Amino acid sequence: MRSHKLLMIPGPIEFDPAVLAALGAPTTSHMDANFIEAFGASLEMMREVFFAPHGQPFILAGSGTLGMDAVAANLVEAGDTVLLINTGFFSERFGEILKRYGADLMELKSPIGGRPSLDEIESALQQRKTKLLVITHVDTSTGVLTDVRSVAELAHRYGALIVVDGVCSVAAEELRMEEWGLDVVLTASQKAIGVPPGLALWVVGSHALEQFKKRKSPVLNYYSDWNNWLPVMQSHEERKPNYFCTPAVNLVWALHVSLKQILAEGMEARFQRHLALSKTFKAAVQAWELDQVPLKEEYAAHTLTAMRYPAGVQGGALLSEVAKRGIVISGGLHPEIKSEYFRVGHMGTTTIGDVMATISAIEQGLIQCGYPIQPGVGLAAAQAAQLSLR
Repeated sequence: MRSHKLLMIPGPIEFDPAVLAALGAPTTSHMDANFIEAFGASLEMMREVFFAPHGQPFILAGSGTLGMDAVAANLVEAGDTVLLINTGFFSERFGEILKRYGADLMELKSPIGGRPSLDEIESALQQRKTKLLVITHVDTSTGVLTDVRSVAELAHRYGALIVVDGVCSVAAEELRMEEWGLDVVLTASQKAIGVPPGLALWVVGSHALEQFKKRKSPVLNYYSDWNNWLPVMQSHEERKPNYFCTPAVNLVWALHVSLKQILAEGMEARFQRHLALSKTFKAAVQAWELDQVPLKEEYAAHTLTAMRYPAGVQGGALLSEVAKRGIVISGGLHPEIKSEYFRVGHMGTTTIGDVMATISAIEQGLIQCGYPIQPGVGLAAAQAAQLSLR
């Protein structure tokens, strides 16, 4: 029996006991040989998780927003044209960061739950020479999944680097950095990577590094400057100490454990597991006749589900009823529809048992809030979906 409520939000997620044990172990010196080994091995394992055998990984203390900030600080100079594909709250945030560093921002925005078409993206790229195309793989606020691979093909056709916010996708949604021609992919520790909040992770491809080295102006963010961090990352892979500022030692130890677990599962198996969890949960949502925020089935992410409250059900009441049953889920985040929907995360260490328990708690909560559904209808649909996947 759990000693705490099951955390089924879109991050932070539930963490494996071995990861938490590493986090709680006595802190070593960041110059100890064993820590340098763990740091270097973690950088090497990141290449496997990101499918970027020739990329340059970075591990920094900070949130996913730091990853966005670092990309903008290092790759954008005043006046550079950047095309932003906007699919929700975190796309908006990335746009604000890009503008802080002087980007001349073009923005493609669809109705909430939608995503710009490839024709719209190509039309925008044809307007003027674009240095960067920035896209969110899964926007956690809307649950919208973008077709990163197809967008990357367009970006390179028009000579733009493509930057992917993979905070809510890396290590869960299929993403193959080098095969798909992605130039930078960033994520954070607290979602499918499976480590408590506090690490920003990204991998930079060779074309992006070349663009960075051609900068005409200094990087305006001292902490995020890749000139400060590249020697540190490279030295650790060579198992040599190097210092710029103190790393988050215990979080790196936890990352080392989690990355080994991810690779032991296997990336292909991991992609399929997340697909199965998503289909199972969404089968219950369909049985409850709840609308999802993504406007089309193919727009819906596999790491979370964003669904609208049914008529007559108050969000706070439903979340409270679910919490009484030992499950924590999230309300809405997008400011335009915040009170209209709720979100359930199903990524990382999430099991089919966790999904079924969450479906049961939500179903009971809906009934308790007066929504007229038959008890067990969601669970039956989820079980049928699960059986069909075998």
